[in-house]
Amino acid sequence: MRVSRKRKIFNTVICILLLVIALFPIYWLISLSIRDTAELSGHISILPKTLTFEHFTRLFTEKNYTQILKNSLICTLVSLVFSLSFGLAAAYIMVRSRFSLKIKKPLTFWVLLIRVLPPIAFMIPLYITFNQMNLLGTRIPVILACILINIPFTIWFMMTFFADLPEEVEQSAKIDGATEFQLFWTIVLPLVAPGIAAISMMSFMYAWNEYTYSVIFIQKSSAYTLPISIALLNTEDNLTQFGLVAAAGVISVIPITLFVIFAQNYLIAGLSSGAVKE
Repeated sequence: MRVSRKRKIFNTVICILLLVIALFPIYWLISLSIRDTAELSGHISILPKTLTFEHFTRLFTEKNYTQILKNSLICTLVSLVFSLSFGLAAAYIMVRSRFSLKIKKPLTFWVLLIRVLPPIAFMIPLYITFNQMNLLGTRIPVILACILINIPFTIWFMMTFFADLPEEVEQSAKIDGATEFQLFWTIVLPLVAPGIAAISMMSFMYAWNEYTYSVIFIQKSSAYTLPISIALLNTEDNLTQFGLVAAAGVISVIPITLFVIFAQNYLIAGLSSGAVKE
């Protein structure tokens, strides 16, 4: 009895310790963002001695973060909508045997190839293409690049969810007169909602944090996204502006945090799907 109680206490202490280690970087980021500049230039204590929002104010008044956030949201949401629209449909068609397409196997190979190859493999051909189309410096190349990466990821991830659905449900709906679109939209998609939530979060995170394509394709400050702007805050001229960098970091994690909070029930089911097989 005592051994069991000691083990329970030990496990609780370990869990608290791991939680503190995991949350401390987030606390430190927020703590730096609300400290006065004078405090950041000297010895930095664990607990802030001052409380100010000047760093957030400067980002929006001096660094044009209203436009930067707008650019990031447009690139992320547009790419997410197109990735889900095409990726979900393609994954469903590739899994169901009633759709007889000769390109199923080549398409599966292409999906895997896109996920395996590093982003640099697409950099040069995409750069040449966008340059010839006079799109460099706009948000369009970044959106298309995110779609290119996220569609194969969506297909590969969702194929497992669609394959686990019993086809008898769909056959019953077809007997009742449902069209393919009605079947897909009203019956199939609600059943794989956890998977959609999980892939939406991962695709959102990739597009929101995308830096490699952005720094190459976006050549105008008016089209800068959040990752580029944060990188520019770390330049030699702003080397001591820890508060600005921390405030920008806080802003960058807010959308993803809100997404996880509102979709946490679906995310837990979606990310853990397939972990246990009967």
